[in-house]
This record gives sequence, structure tokens and C-alpha cells, in this order.
Amino acid sequence: MTAIRPQTTHEPVDLRDPEFAEEPFRTIERIRSAGRAVRGRFLDGSEVLFVTGDEEVRSVLGDRRFVTDPAHVPGGDTENRRSEALRMLGVRSDLVSYLTDTILDKDGVDHVRLRKLVSRTFTVRRVDELRPRIRRAAEELLAALPEHADDDGTVDLLGHFAYPLPITVIGDLVGVPVEDRARWREWSDQLVGFDRADPAQLNDAMAAAVDHARHMIAERRATEHEDLLGALVRTRDEDGDRLTESELITLVFTLIIAGYETTAHLIGNGTRALLDHPEQWEMLRSDRGLMPAAIHEMLRHGGTALLTRPRYATEAIELGDREIAPGSAVIAVIGGANRDQDAHEDPYRFDITRHRGRPGEAHQAFSHGMHYCLGAALARTEGDVAFDALLSTYPDLSLVPGRPPQRQTVPGTLRLTELPVRLGT
Repeated sequence: MTAIRPQTTHEPVDLRDPEFAEEPFRTIERIRSAGRAVRGRFLDGSEVLFVTGDEEVRSVLGDRRFVTDPAHVPGGDTENRRSEALRMLGVRSDLVSYLTDTILDKDGVDHVRLRKLVSRTFTVRRVDELRPRIRRAAEELLAALPEHADDDGTVDLLGHFAYPLPITVIGDLVGVPVEDRARWREWSDQLVGFDRADPAQLNDAMAAAVDHARHMIAERRATEHEDLLGALVRTRDEDGDRLTESELITLVFTLIIAGYETTAHLIGNGTRALLDHPEQWEMLRSDRGLMPAAIHEMLRHGGTALLTRPRYATEAIELGDREIAPGSAVIAVIGGANRDQDAHEDPYRFDITRHRGRPGEAHQAFSHGMHYCLGAALARTEGDVAFDALLSTYPDLSLVPGRPPQRQTVPGTLRLTELPVRLGT
């Protein structure tokens, strides 16, 4: 992608504008050109402040005076806009809490309590032990790709590799039966695109996913299972103070969907970026030592999430030259932080050597602060294994001339709907 020049007009930005879904970085640069903290409208029409700079985004996400649950703002008069927005979109009232009362919506001790229950499963050491299983799954999927080819040799890499691999991994970890994993992808597609989904279909998908989570929980109460869900059920039944039944259902729901969505699109967006830059593909094929740096660049350049959930100021907070009033909602535009020229030289250039030799993460694709992605180590490991196997199995992989990858225009995300490729010899 070529560099996007900031627009000089400073009209309020409305994320409901179709431009944001279709050309998100054009909108992000328009926000950036207007200042460090810019007023605008969020996807539900509410007024928010947008911050796009790397420094400002880190400041908001790392400051515990900003909370994700508006009920924690002193005074108690800050409305829960997400709940109301979901109801306006047609989500049934009895299902709203499964989207608004997740680990992603918890603050302070409640967030820490839920995070501790699952964090051991996602440590770097535990994840590294999964490498052989991930490699076997990747190689099996890649070996089967020719079976899915059209008459002209075209294969959808997203549908037959990028999605099945992470749902296999998270399914094994959580304990989702193999025969049910395709259904979770269908439910996830409905939920990710909830702003454009038919309300009846959205409610059906929500209800089906919640019912299936309940079914899996009941199975583990009847028969002991050695998986993450089995461990959570035992925790719930032995010490209900650590995990309520509603939290258990919501945690299962969140782990499954969040556990494969971002990784699927890391593989999809990353493959597209590599194939759009053949010299980068060849560089990585020739030097696998670049893989960790390449994964970080794929995450920076094409991370799935462009925005965080709103954060609410619990008191007056100075951000740059602006004072943010208590109760104000702030959106951290992580897609803007990841393409901030003050933090990343020539930020719209895709360069897999950019992060070579740099300690830690220069990007914010996994967010920052308390809500840093729980599954970051798993996603990086899956990406590492997936691309190593892909480069080894199909070194001549290429995009299909005249059939560009299709992107789903879900506001605030970078998601492909298909990635047509030719496998080569």
C-alpha cells in the first residue's frame, strides 16, 4: 500500500461513514491530522475521543484510570453504551450480557481474577510445548490443499488453511469437539459482523453458541475431561467465589472466538502481504531466522483489530494538551499507533526486517496494559509454525491474476473473506 497523505480538513470523524469500513487508514490519517485527541462519533453514534499516536495509545491503555466498564466511573451516571447499542441492533436482552460482561469488559480485581484462571494455559512455555501438535495440524491441512483446488488450480487459503488451523488448536485446548468447530466459525462470522447482521440470524447465532457452551459444561460435569474447560468447570464447582456460572459460559464463549479469529487473519493478512511483496516472500523463504521479526511486521502492518473498546475516564486526566473529563469515552486507535511515523519509519511500508534485533514488541496489535492479549504467545507461535510450513510446502505460492483477495468491510477490522492462491509446483 502506498503512503496515505493526511487530509487537511478537520471535520468531526464519524466511524459510521462507509469510508471507514472500506478505506480505514484514510479515515485514521484524517483523525491523526486533526490532533492528538480528536472528537468524533463511534459506531453506535455516541461521542468519543480518538487517539491515534503510539505514545497516546500506550498512555490510555496503560493507565488504570481509564476503565472498560462505565459502571466503574464515580457518580454512576455514565451509561453502558455498548449494551444499549447492541439492543438497538436487535440483540435480545437475555443475550446482551454475553457480549458485554466478558473478561474483555472487566476491570481491576475482577479482570485479574478471571485472567489468572486461564493464564497458565497460555504461558510461553506451555505454548511452546504445543508446537509439535500445531505443526502436525498445519502439515495435514497443507497436504490436503490440492483436494480443494478448482479446475484452474485456485485454492482459497483462508477457508482451507488460515481458519482451520487456529480453530483446531483452540478447539483442542478448550475442548470443542472436532465435529462442532465449523459451527463455531459460522457463529463467529455472525458476531464479528454484528453491525450488519440480520437481527434474527445474530440472535440465533448467539443463542446457539451459548447453548453449545452450556452443553460442553454439562458434559464435563458428567465426565471428567483433561482440557481447559474441564479445569474451569472444576474450579467453578469447587469454589464458586472464583467463577460464577455466567462468567464460565462467557469465558468459554470469548476464548473460543477470540482464540482463533485474530490468528486466522494474521495468517490471511500476513500471507497476502508477503505475496504482494514477492521480494519479502523470497527473503523469508531463504532465511527462516527472520520469522519472529516477520510475524511482528505482519501484526503491525495487518493486525486484525484497528480499534479498542471504549475506555472511560474515571477522573479528569491530562492527555497531551487536552484534559479529558470524567466519564468521557476514549477510543485507542491501535491501527493508527501501528502506523505512526514517529514510532515506525515509513509506516506504510511492509518490511519483515523492521523488527529484527528489537527486544519486545514495537507494535500494539495485541493491545497494551492490563488488557494485553491473553493469547499473544499462542498467536505468535501459530503464525511462526504456519508460515514455516507454508513456505516449506508451497515455496512457489502466488496470488491468482485477476482475482484479488476479498476483504470483509467490518468497521474497525482488517479481515479477508477469501484468499485465492495458486500452489505452484
